[in-house]
Amino acid sequence: MDLETAIRRRHMVRNFAPTPLDPAVVKQLLDLARRGPSAGNTQAIEFLVLSSPAEVDRYWNTTLPGPKRDRFRWQGLLRAPVLILLTTRPAAYVDRYSEPDKARAGLGESVDAWPQPFWWIDAGAVAQNLLLLATRHGLGACLFGLFDNEESVKTTFAVPEDRRLVCTIALGLPETGQPALGLPETGQAGRSANRERPPLGSVTHYGRWTSDAQ
Repeated sequence: MDLETAIRRRHMVRNFAPTPLDPAVVKQLLDLARRGPSAGNTQAIEFLVLSSPAEVDRYWNTTLPGPKRDRFRWQGLLRAPVLILLTTRPAAYVDRYSEPDKARAGLGESVDAWPQPFWWIDAGAVAQNLLLLATRHGLGACLFGLFDNEESVKTTFAVPEDRRLVCTIALGLPETGQPALGLPETGQAGRSANRERPPLGSVTHYGRWTSDAQ
């Protein structure tokens, strides 16, 4: 599958087969995914891979404890055999931009000196790489946030305090016959599934930003 096809086919899969993945395949995907843009070549994105049933179960027990797990709409998501947590270390960017070749940028004082937090931007590029690579290899993937579970997940899995958890990506084989938009077993589409992509002309501006209101 070429890159353009992978981009067009990529979608969030929420219904997985419990089939384990070959650790060598996961390692290959991560090695390629991490080769995204990195401000100052800081390379501060790291992965926490949960691939044993006990580790995956511990994650869901932490983020969806008790009745919440039973009521969760996307039960097929809970069957994903691998969960990959993307982490970043904001202080690494401060350290990098304190070095002589970057000091003139004035970003080496603190994270507050950064108008745009490139630790999130770089992590987003790595996440997109991983999603596209999963599609390219015939796997399903679903990116979702940790929201108010970040600290509890860090504690559960002994993630260093100076790391931020960017997102979780579930990875595995899609359940056979799964619809293209990752419908759950109930047959109901996700709440955002019917939102149309805006025309390219409405989101592209050349030379000067203009609008109908002007």
